[in-house]
Amino acid sequence: MFDQRFIRNFSIVAHIDHGKSTLSDQLLLKSGAITEREFRDQVLDDLQVERQRGITVKARAVAINYTYNGQQYEINFIDTPGHVDFHYEVSRSLAACEGALLLVDAFQGVQAQTVANAYAAINANLEVIPVVNKVDLPITRIPEVLDEIESVVGLDTTDCLMTSGKSGIGIEECFKAIIERIPAPKGDPKAPLRALIFDSKYDTYRGVITYIRVMEGTLSKGQKIYFMKAATAHDVLEVGQFRPDMAPCEDLGPGQVGYFISGVKELGSVHVGDTVTDFHNRATQALPGYEIPQQMVFCGMYPIDATDFEKLRDELNKMCLNDASFSFQPDTSDALGFGFRCGFLGMLHMEIIQQRLEQEADVDLIQTAPNVTYEVLLRSGEVVVINNPQEVPDPGQVEEFREPIARVQFILQSERIGSIMQLCADRRGTYLNTEYLGPKRAQLTYELPLAEIVFDMYDRLKSITQGYGTMNYEVIGFKAADLVKMDILVKAERVDALACIVHRSVAERRGRAVCKKLKEEITRHQFEIPIQAALGARVIARETISALRKDVTAKCYGGDISRKRKLLEKQKEGKKRMKQFGAVEIPQKAFMAVLVVGDDA
Repeated sequence: MFDQRFIRNFSIVAHIDHGKSTLSDQLLLKSGAITEREFRDQVLDDLQVERQRGITVKARAVAINYTYNGQQYEINFIDTPGHVDFHYEVSRSLAACEGALLLVDAFQGVQAQTVANAYAAINANLEVIPVVNKVDLPITRIPEVLDEIESVVGLDTTDCLMTSGKSGIGIEECFKAIIERIPAPKGDPKAPLRALIFDSKYDTYRGVITYIRVMEGTLSKGQKIYFMKAATAHDVLEVGQFRPDMAPCEDLGPGQVGYFISGVKELGSVHVGDTVTDFHNRATQALPGYEIPQQMVFCGMYPIDATDFEKLRDELNKMCLNDASFSFQPDTSDALGFGFRCGFLGMLHMEIIQQRLEQEADVDLIQTAPNVTYEVLLRSGEVVVINNPQEVPDPGQVEEFREPIARVQFILQSERIGSIMQLCADRRGTYLNTEYLGPKRAQLTYELPLAEIVFDMYDRLKSITQGYGTMNYEVIGFKAADLVKMDILVKAERVDALACIVHRSVAERRGRAVCKKLKEEITRHQFEIPIQAALGARVIARETISALRKDVTAKCYGGDISRKRKLLEKQKEGKKRMKQFGAVEIPQKAFMAVLVVGDDA
């Protein structure tokens, strides 16, 4: 067990792409945790999807030893994601630390997630050390960036660190600041064991690997432990730390971060935020844990091959264990059969989960168009939460339809303010205020319906600001709106997986756009296929896919016209019968067609 006076726990937080993972790589290299031969970009990003996209999705904890002034220190650091969808990962990581390095790009300066993550660290009572990264860029704005950190985030920049993760500038100064400015963890090693579970993953051969931060007491190999929330007892088979690979050790004391394996095979036994204590000498009070994240985007996931249903359930269970902000429940669809209704924090989160299922689990999926959570106040006074358009009650029972509203902060160039205000006005936004961060940058604050944000707002923002604009949002509540459920009918049959909830003012425009898009995506059949958009019984848009035609009279040259007419009548009867019994095949792309938004919708 390491003397806790010489332990330091810190997290690295920043906006997406400000160099967290690259700086982490340099810290590992300079401390000797990895050799020059092992060094590669994104050492800690071990998921395939992270390396492909160049972003961090999962927070990673690493313990390294560093000698300073002749004394050896154990430094535990956690590399965190920067995208708004993974803010929950950041909040979990901060709960296991006493300090944080706040990275700011030397050219881009303070961005939307810089502000959000800085406030998360300050609210968690951590020591926040500002760091200006990428100082070796050909063009930097260091004096303006320091002003932005002081005026927007409110941190003193007198002792701000100057680093470059790429070329290794300022790494020694980072270690010095971590040791001198971040406090040592507190906790009594002789008290009953209390350890916080901040993550876990499933190993096919060893069961659940549980990631913990020990707050009090000692966790040793062979000890019998008790999960306070799950109310289950297990024997500890292995205790260890990440250096950066799993390295077994004898025990973990207060302030140390590591893992343990207890042979747990039931995925429901381990909960992120649960407290681990000694079975024979139990703690009386559990640790505070974490708030349950509120999923705001939902979609259906169905296996293309119906026999993969159980396999998909197992993989989703493992995904839930590794990602506490993801949830799922069984669902059925007339069009797609048996599947699951899955909840996510945002659109990128949804894409990442789908990509991980297809790559890591090798499951072929059909995914329905995503939708956000709504609330419906019934005439009886009951409030119903709607995660699926199919759950919308009969209009006669509805007193009020409410949609989630988010407060959105945009940070962008001053000359682009007009374009963003127009975009927000088109999406039913309510203007709150404008703050100027400098002569050329401003922060705009709006209230916008979440449904208008999650689908393509980020892409439109990047397009309008030529890549320089950033945004951060948080859901602040529900507000009444004139919303309706729009059904899509293919060959006069409602396709439940294509239904969506829209604002009445855009329903007709949206209906026409979806029908037009479906007409492009659905291939022509031997019979005519009408595609309709309807609000209740009222059809608001229609497109028709014409039948594949064949000239049956081609072989009938010359002769009496009645012979040709007889063949045409025969073909007509066949088409009529085919239209009656023929099934329409709807491709995967068509299920995403209801996402059509933009100028044509």
